[in-house]
Amino acid sequence: MTSIGTGYDLSASTYSPDGRIFQVEYANKAVENSGTAIGLRVKDGVVLAVEKLIHSKLLVSESNRRIQTIDKHVGLATAGLLADGRHLSNRARDEAASYREHYRSAPTLQFLVDRVGLYVQAYTLYSSVRPFGCSTILGAVDETGPALFIVEPSGVSYGYHGAAVGKGRQLAKTELEKLKFSELSLREAVMEAARIIYLVHDDAKEKDFELEMTWVGSETNGVHLPVPQDLFNEAARKAKEALENFE
Repeated sequence: MTSIGTGYDLSASTYSPDGRIFQVEYANKAVENSGTAIGLRVKDGVVLAVEKLIHSKLLVSESNRRIQTIDKHVGLATAGLLADGRHLSNRARDEAASYREHYRSAPTLQFLVDRVGLYVQAYTLYSSVRPFGCSTILGAVDETGPALFIVEPSGVSYGYHGAAVGKGRQLAKTELEKLKFSELSLREAVMEAARIIYLVHDDAKEKDFELEMTWVGSETNGVHLPVPQDLFNEAARKAKEALENFE
């Protein structure tokens, strides 16, 4: 029996005969239509970078950010539906605030990932809601050291040394696999992140994009912050030069 076109995709609470939930798979397609987001976990911190596609020349630059600060040491980058990502970042902030209130200490990234993953998974259970159309990359430096996770639309979460989601994730993963994360410094990771984002965007030249980068680690005293403008400009310049040499 085929499960395509037979009504099994009308609700997130319905399995197809071969055990698939089509609504979750459609949510993954929404992520694949989005600009690429990547994360690098290196020896002294984490770098997050996003390819933010510009759909109109009338947009104000640096608005509608796709990387959010969850707690002072935690950053979250999204690929997929922007409003869904913003909702999940607000949920993650609530979880972080609740942890601080109860335990009087900073939340670990593993705790936040587990809580956000449970919340996302709940939206795959009921016919009255739809799954979140976004994948989130969470990065932090907590009591266990640098950490990086992805939470997918199904609610499943994985820990990574280098993570990529969005339209250019396959090429980004290929480039990430070439890196030796245990040997990279934060500043070197910023350069690599910019290079990879410019490289994956080269496959979608028809649209302009804005590079968004943040970092957390030894360079920032464990606080999640935007990459300083001078370093950001240098990384963008080197990424463009590398792209020209690549061509």
